[in-house]
Amino acid sequence: MLKYVFSKMSLKLDTIDLKILDLIQENGRITIKSMSEILNLSTTPVFERIKKLEKEGFIKQYTALLNERKLGLKQTVFISLTLKEHSRSYLTKFEKEIHTFPEVMECYRITGNFDFLVKVIVKDIEDYENFILTKLSLLKNLGNVQTHIALSEAKNSTKINSEILKKLVEY
Repeated sequence: MLKYVFSKMSLKLDTIDLKILDLIQENGRITIKSMSEILNLSTTPVFERIKKLEKEGFIKQYTALLNERKLGLKQTVFISLTLKEHSRSYLTKFEKEIHTFPEVMECYRITGNFDFLVKVIVKDIEDYENFILTKLSLLKNLGNVQTHIALSEAKNSTKINSEILKKLVEY
């Protein structure tokens, strides 16, 4: 039995749990019946394990990944930015404000010369300029902003590789 320490609680995961996580990441619509056949188990233990993984927070949600390009969202932009003030209240206010912008796909508080790294997806450069002029630049505590335009995508994955999962587990 493998042991994974999550937060302040200890939860035992085994190779079957890891395989379930891998299968669900590969295909979120996989049926319990299909999983049980792959795992050589009956459906009841597979169902119970999935419910346990959901309850313990290992599975956050199920979602569909959309093709941005097919939808006309052809430009990915990364924005490195700093804030003028760095108190907890200013950081929290910025994080709340950035959530209101539908173009923002991801936002991370980071170390180094910048405070945040923001990923934006828009139709094109004109759409990005509009985002900057009508939304981002209106934030009161905004300091330095650097734009990094993605020319192409070398890798994009939401899946945590099973080899990484295995490394997280203590033997």
